[in-house]
Amino acid sequence: MGCRMNKKRKRSGGGFVIGVLVCLFGSALFAEDIMRIENIASQPCWIMGNDVVELAVTRLGAQMAPVTFCRDGDRPVRPYYISPWQDEGLELDPPVLVPLRGDFFCLPFGGNSETYNGQRYPPHGEPPGVRWTCLGAERKGAVAILTLELQTMTPSGKITKKICLVDHHNAVYSQERLEDYSTRISIGHHAILSVPDAEGTMRVTTSKIRFGMTAPVLFSNPANREYQSFAIGRKFRDLSQVPLIWKDPKAADCTRFPARKGYADLLAVFSERAERLERNVAWVTATNPEGGYLWFSLHDPRTLPTTVFWIENHGRHGVPWNGRNSCLGLEDVCSYLNEGMPISARPNAINRKGIPTALELSPDRPTDVNYIQGVAKIPTDFRMVREVRFGDGTVTFVSTTGMKVTIPVNYEFVRTGQL
Repeated sequence: MGCRMNKKRKRSGGGFVIGVLVCLFGSALFAEDIMRIENIASQPCWIMGNDVVELAVTRLGAQMAPVTFCRDGDRPVRPYYISPWQDEGLELDPPVLVPLRGDFFCLPFGGNSETYNGQRYPPHGEPPGVRWTCLGAERKGAVAILTLELQTMTPSGKITKKICLVDHHNAVYSQERLEDYSTRISIGHHAILSVPDAEGTMRVTTSKIRFGMTAPVLFSNPANREYQSFAIGRKFRDLSQVPLIWKDPKAADCTRFPARKGYADLLAVFSERAERLERNVAWVTATNPEGGYLWFSLHDPRTLPTTVFWIENHGRHGVPWNGRNSCLGLEDVCSYLNEGMPISARPNAINRKGIPTALELSPDRPTDVNYIQGVAKIPTDFRMVREVRFGDGTVTFVSTTGMKVTIPVNYEFVRTGQL
């Protein structure tokens, strides 16, 4: 029970001092030039940086934001969303909402509305809403490493999280090692991006998909002062043709954001098999021409075969949303969309098609979830990504206008976990 948080925020510094001491005297070397401690948007954070990237990770929930990419240039990029209620002192439930920001790991991923094997999980599980322990920060050659740990109670097991930065790479390499678990469970990375103000100016593309699907049940309930525009449980083949609840227009272009102000929606796309993707790597990109950059994620589709789009455009009016929330979640997961447990672990409409919706975790062997997120600066008129090419330690983004941007990325990390 020691890692659980009460619903009420704890703003006193005593527990945080203990966390600092663990970092100072833990098993890994603490180096002042690698990591520091700071409060950001009401949350105590571990902050790590190198020559081009600086990131903050909350002690509560290990939620990652802000992240500053391209910090060596005249236009640094901060792509991640931080919820607007951070300094309002609200008592919130579920716990994931308290620090809500950036990217975080979910175990299990999803709403988890029912019990499974006699256990009830909070939305997105314990990891994004409880206190983590810092084991230390160290540098190994060109790689800076922050290591965090969490003993979860439900389900019982241990997560060791390593967040790595490589000199000159505008990328964040993360690994969650799952140990001592004996369960079948959904998982996911829950990246949330800020969106521009101008409608349709952020453009999203993914690697090849088998198909897509809107939320299988009502996602935004008007009884809770929430409103959605997507039809329920409808399949589609093209992100530019997502079925809507009305007939005119009957489909939405979900390659362009923000859109449909006043609504909160959800969909998922299911990756092609790894052997049908270049270098067996799946990818997602969000291009922001106004900001002069694109954000990307790289992942192994055998571990994270699904990307959930959480589309918030001022469509929720209850507390703490209050109609002010605008962001885009691009969440690479292994789950039955956002439904979580128990449906993800049981036969369902997605895993019957050969697409995993849960991982089998065994105490006999650890399971690693390797993930890459990053940013590339783009020229004027880049517009959106058409394809991604993988070279010798590089990734090239090719635009619909024929422009190419190449940056250093150790993309094989998603399979090997090695840098």
